This record gives sequence, structure tokens and C-alpha cells, in this order.
Amino acid sequence: MTIELNVPGVDGLTEAVGVLREWQYEGAPTQLHPGDIGWFWRAGAEATAAAVRTWSRSGRILAVGLLDGPDLLRLTTAPDARQDEELARQLVADVTDPARGVLPEGRVNIEAPPNTLFPDLLGAEHGWPLDDPWTPLRRDLTAPVRTPDLRIEEVGPAQADAFAALLGAAFEGSRFTADSWHTTASGVPFADARCLLAYDDGGDAVAAVTVWSAGPGRPGILEPMGVHRDHRRRGHGEQITLAAASTLRDLGASSALVATPSSNKAAVATYESAGFERHPETRDRYRAA
Repeated sequence: MTIELNVPGVDGLTEAVGVLREWQYEGAPTQLHPGDIGWFWRAGAEATAAAVRTWSRSGRILAVGLLDGPDLLRLTTAPDARQDEELARQLVADVTDPARGVLPEGRVNIEAPPNTLFPDLLGAEHGWPLDDPWTPLRRDLTAPVRTPDLRIEEVGPAQADAFAALLGAAFEGSRFTADSWHTTASGVPFADARCLLAYDDGGDAVAAVTVWSAGPGRPGILEPMGVHRDHRRRGHGEQITLAAASTLRDLGASSALVATPSSNKAAVATYESAGFERHPETRDRYRAA
């Protein structure tokens, strides 16, 4: 049967997010999560729809990709299609031909689950080498999470300005605004998300995080987590991460997941201090310019 490449449009985002929820399970490799689309939604529903690609056979979606920027495709497949050769070869054909409208010419990266046939074919037959390593980390949420020492508040419309200001102070070049928060909160994935702010004893907002559940009994993710540049090296990253894990547990998530470049040793240490355990490193495939 023919495999069809589609840009789902705004009306198709609910289905794409829905299948991504279904594909999250304990023991799954690092992969695209509905929360990744949820965080991208800050750009608006139309921009999000334009960045999503789906591959279907006989009306069933087998793969979902997110163009997380012009030169990065984050892609995953249905669990039972990881070794589907027809799908893998179609994916390779589509991502290597700029005319197909998936990736442009020049330097580009592809993130895909390491147990999937597609990236292996891409490397073996088209010479896409492995890029720098990332470290995935996981925290089991079976047991209660230690209560953070900082005051934690859930962000609603009234705190949108404070949340945006914190992200601006945590991430250089951040363009996130209060309007961005409202746009993100209007997205389909946000029904399973929470934004949190941490405050120190002086009442200053010092850290922020957004967590995304995929539904009860499934792994959730942290995206993003940041600490105010003027309040670093005081353990606030650990505290907001504990709050994130606790919130995901309250939402019914089975575990909390996060990934960071392996070169960012401070971030890895922060997550480990909050009870996260390292998993084997992953690497994107890339095509040089």
C-alpha cells in the first residue's frame, strides 16, 4: 500500500497529537512527545500545523515529524512500525529530497528513536553521520516526590507576564512573551500541561518549568526548565525539577523524562540531584552543508 506524506493542517493537529500520546510507553526510546508539539505551539496553531508532517498507510498514521526549526526534524514512528522497511525507505526518500517539502538543502539534523530502521538506513545508504551526544534522563514516579523547599505556584493567565520574564532571564535570546503563554495554553496538548514558577524567600521568581503529560500511566516530559541568571548555583534548578516531577505524578504520569546535550554537565547534574537517572546517550543524524 502507498505511504502518504501529509501536512495535516490545523484541523489535523488533534489526530497527530493523539497518536503521539498513544505511542508513549514505559521503556520506549527517546522520541517525539506530544509536549514537544505543545511547546512549539507558542508560535501559533497555523505555524505548528505547517511544521508537522505525518506519514500514513491505509488511513493510519505510522510516523509523525516536527520541524523544530528550519534545520531540525524530530520524528518518531508507531511502536509496531519501528522496523517497517517500506516506511523506513519512504521516510529516507522524503527527508533527502528537498522538493518533498520536509527538509531544505544544506546542513540539517534528524532526531529519531535509536531502535528505528529509518536512521540506520539514512546513515548506511546516504552517509548521514552521527552528531554530538545527548543525555536522556528519567525519574520513576511510582513513589511520592520530595516536597521542594521553594514556594511553587502554578501559572495561570495572571502569571503569564512573570513566567515570560523568567524565561527571558533564563534563556538568552528568548522571545517568549505573555502572549506566547496564552497562545501555548490555547493548544490541544496544553490540556495535559502545567507551567510552574518557583519563588525564593524574598518573593523573587527564580525558576520556571513546563511539564507535559501524555495521559495516565504514560511518561511525561519537562520542556523547558530554566533558572534566572541572577539566581543560579543555589539549588533552584533541583527544586523546580522536583516540583515538575511531583506535578507530573499528580497528573498520573508514570515517569518524568528530560534530555539535555551531554556537554551540558551542569544540567545533567541538576536533573540527577532531583532523582533522575541517566539513560544511554542518543545522537541525531545530520547532513553536512
